[in-house]
Amino acid sequence: MAKARAKPRRGARRAKAATPSRRLDLVAVQIIRNKVASLVDEMHYHFYRSGYSTIIRESRDFSCVILDAVGRLITPPPMFFHAPVYRHFCGRVRELYPAIDNGDVFVSNHPYEAGVPHLSDMGFVAPIIVKGRLIGFAGSLAHKADIGGTNPGSTSANATEMFHEGLLVPPVKICRAGVYDEDLERVILSNSRQPDLVRGDMRAQIAATRMGAQRLAELAGRFGADTIVAAFAAILRGAAAELATALKSLPDGTASAAGYMDDDGVDLDRPVKFAVTVTVKQGDILFDFSGSDPQARGPVNLRPSMVEACVFYSLIGALGPDLRFNDGMRDVVKFRFAPRTVTNAAPPAPVSSYQKANLKLVDVILQALGRFKPDRAIAGSGSSGSLLVNWQGGGRPGHATLQYEIFASAYGGGYGHDGTSMVATHLSNLHITPIEILESEFPCRIAEFTFIADSGGAGTFRGGLAFRRHYQLFQDALVVRRYDCAKFPPTGIAGGGDGRPSRFVLVGRDGSERETPSSGRFELKAGEGFYLEKAGGGGYGPPQLRDPAAIARDLAEGYVTLQAAARDYGAAASAKGDVEP
Repeated sequence: MAKARAKPRRGARRAKAATPSRRLDLVAVQIIRNKVASLVDEMHYHFYRSGYSTIIRESRDFSCVILDAVGRLITPPPMFFHAPVYRHFCGRVRELYPAIDNGDVFVSNHPYEAGVPHLSDMGFVAPIIVKGRLIGFAGSLAHKADIGGTNPGSTSANATEMFHEGLLVPPVKICRAGVYDEDLERVILSNSRQPDLVRGDMRAQIAATRMGAQRLAELAGRFGADTIVAAFAAILRGAAAELATALKSLPDGTASAAGYMDDDGVDLDRPVKFAVTVTVKQGDILFDFSGSDPQARGPVNLRPSMVEACVFYSLIGALGPDLRFNDGMRDVVKFRFAPRTVTNAAPPAPVSSYQKANLKLVDVILQALGRFKPDRAIAGSGSSGSLLVNWQGGGRPGHATLQYEIFASAYGGGYGHDGTSMVATHLSNLHITPIEILESEFPCRIAEFTFIADSGGAGTFRGGLAFRRHYQLFQDALVVRRYDCAKFPPTGIAGGGDGRPSRFVLVGRDGSERETPSSGRFELKAGEGFYLEKAGGGGYGPPQLRDPAAIARDLAEGYVTLQAAARDYGAAASAKGDVEP
């Protein structure tokens, strides 16, 4: 079996030109870029269609990628915040395995060794070896239904160490030269409360990853390995050059910003601060996160891979959507971290609620970057969050007992536009699980799913609206809810108002309501229920400057009530929605 050395050998041949002319070289690079992007889409499609859990086939909480020989991302996946993970994962694989066999597949869910977001996210990478030469990797990362730990579903609102969050798998081989390690699979499944779901999703994920490696090897057979390697290098250099040029448009200066999460899930009376100082000097940019709080007891800690995702996402948002992201951008951005902080945690700090922390950090970074690019500024957006329901009565026959959902929220208003309502904010591009799927597969009824009027922050450009979703339970259930923005709602900027805070309310059999103070774990009985309300986005600009036609449209659509229009916009509005300033 052919092996590839992970480290380049001395005297390696230079890549041959793809074609005799520079013009054709550039065409070949563009063709290969598009081929790789199409391959990533194909990997996503096959994994999505093969997934067992609702996390994969409904929420689509996964990514598939193609990487170069050192693990650098070539084109980004829709799940943007996964993008920086693979370099860390592949870097550790290369350290551990100096020689890699064709047909190997590596697996890990370790946030500290592989840089994955949290233990529920399991990554796989497969080498792409052509004629004994390692030219790249195919990779995938996906949330698993249950990987052990304290709670069903593994994710926790109040874990105090990563061992509470599930089985830890360091980077190891699960396929050796094409032979699947069923013993390792049995170890993983023996630690899961949902082994059938995990097995199905794992094998679908490995198949998609292997398919990516095979297709890229076929592409190398068509164009030549030297051409593929040279094209990858050119694509990476191009992204670095594009970002460097864009950064030169920023004025020199320093801007700092800070924001607070409600709490860490354990110390409920202590907010968690995320802070950044951005320094721009003659086109160089430094992001300094050393002013963030010490690492938390609860699971809101981040590893640098997640901070990198937040930075690159925010940079593209601030500088312009035409920038094409890949790992070449790393060459022109500098980072500074302090050890053992919430933006650079050390083991065994828990990390389950990383996505809430990601979204808070994005708001903070965008606030700082808005000082350099006011025309790209945006108000605070609502946080993501998850809901886990473990049905104690066995669930519906023929379906899983674990219901796991990831929720959307609302964007803040920005310069020239209102915030979008009822969508996944920033970074993730996730999908909310349809009501029809929930009611057909799990013993519950969704009694209400609607937007909340007046929940977007008032402004020249209004914040996006929050939504309410009300669940009625037909079996006893263990419910784990993780959310943010209840104590610190999304903030308005440039004179705009704050968005409506989030809420989670338990509903008794008699209809009585009890609002919970924070994320947590709740044991509910059949006949009880709950409803959740996501936070609305902050507003941008003084409300008094809002276009009367926009206010009339908000009234007609039910986004804003007559009372709120009079209060926030100083508008005299008739019942028909006519507005007079």
